[in-house]
Amino acid sequence: DTLQSQLINMGVIPTLVKLLGIHCQNAALTEMCLVAFGNLAELESSKEQFAYTNIAEELVKLFKKQIEHDKKEMIFEVLAPLAENDVIKLQLVEAGLVECLLEIVQKTVDSDKEDDIAELKTASDLMVLLLLGDESMQKLFEGGKGSVFQRVLSWIPSNSHQLQLAGALAIANFARNDGNCIHMVDNGIVQKLMDLLDRHVEDGNVTVQHAALSALRNLAIPVVNKAKMLSAGVAEAVLKFLRSEMPPVQFKLLGTLRMLIDAQAEAAEQLGKNVKLVERLVEWCEAKDHAGVMGESNRLLSALIRHSKSKDVIRTIVQSGGIKHLVTMATSEHVIMQNEALVALALIAALELVTAEKDLENAQLVQILHRLLSDDRSAPEIKYNSMVLVCALIGSEPLQKEVQSMAFLEVVSKLRSHENKTVAQQASLTEQRLAVES
Repeated sequence: DTLQSQLINMGVIPTLVKLLGIHCQNAALTEMCLVAFGNLAELESSKEQFAYTNIAEELVKLFKKQIEHDKKEMIFEVLAPLAENDVIKLQLVEAGLVECLLEIVQKTVDSDKEDDIAELKTASDLMVLLLLGDESMQKLFEGGKGSVFQRVLSWIPSNSHQLQLAGALAIANFARNDGNCIHMVDNGIVQKLMDLLDRHVEDGNVTVQHAALSALRNLAIPVVNKAKMLSAGVAEAVLKFLRSEMPPVQFKLLGTLRMLIDAQAEAAEQLGKNVKLVERLVEWCEAKDHAGVMGESNRLLSALIRHSKSKDVIRTIVQSGGIKHLVTMATSEHVIMQNEALVALALIAALELVTAEKDLENAQLVQILHRLLSDDRSAPEIKYNSMVLVCALIGSEPLQKEVQSMAFLEVVSKLRSHENKTVAQQASLTEQRLAVES
């Protein structure tokens, strides 16, 4: 590493790039340059230097002339690390690398020769990598009219798993801003992705499932897309993967459903009354080995209640044993998750307190609220929602007794002078409620 750094500092990169340009006819010399580039390109500092040269142009020019698989492979080995740099990504796109990659895909897609299969994988992977840069991605999207975007769409129904995967990942990358997402949903991309998922329900290819779900999750982010995707049947298509034992698939499935039901009361109610789904969520809330799946399951449970505000949904979640997980979620280290849990618990207390009473008691909710209110580090919204919840819990006799036995009045009266006005006001209201009850 130190030797590489020294060479970079001595300015060897621009010299080598110049050499490559002048002697591109000399096979032995170009090979030596490529080996050197391959060794240097891994370092971050080198990528910045490469970005100031015309390496993209030279490599693409060289690539177009290659016929032998080994030589192409050598160039690919330099292109992949360089393409991690956003500036170079754009330079490679402008130098015409994408056209070369699409050509390789076309030539190798139906071949069963080992070299061709390897080339297809490398070319389509590199294509996805180029789409990870915002500028290069927008340039290739061309408002959804781009020939590259259209070609990538045609990969999704292909029979090659590698191309299906690259196609779905490319769509997920194109779906990184609202404008692109809205355009793609309006132009029928959702059906293509659902058809792809359908092909992988039974003996599914996990990487393809994961990529297609990622694309659907991203497409579901803009508000205007949610209802359209729900009426296209995306929720049903995603639910087919509830049986999956693969954490990456579980994680994306949960994220997709959570995005879809955001502010969609009817869909949230429908899903929240689906006993199979809720039972699976409760099971995943205990997936200690997979923090991502555990977190997303908790967030979806809470979202089903928050967006549906439905008694039926709350009853389903109580019956499936989900309450204790929402209470645990209120102690999360992430404020956003704590808050989502407290809002869901406040709705439970307001709508179905009698049904949930026993579970809330067993999960020691009152002690947790006392801790959150006493802790100076709790965010203002956590303090506010904890007090709203305390007021709601007083409606239950056993929970009210717990509140009285835990000196809440002291903690709350201190919060009347909180710097946050909303917290201070809620503290006054809560204090009055507690005083009346006692």
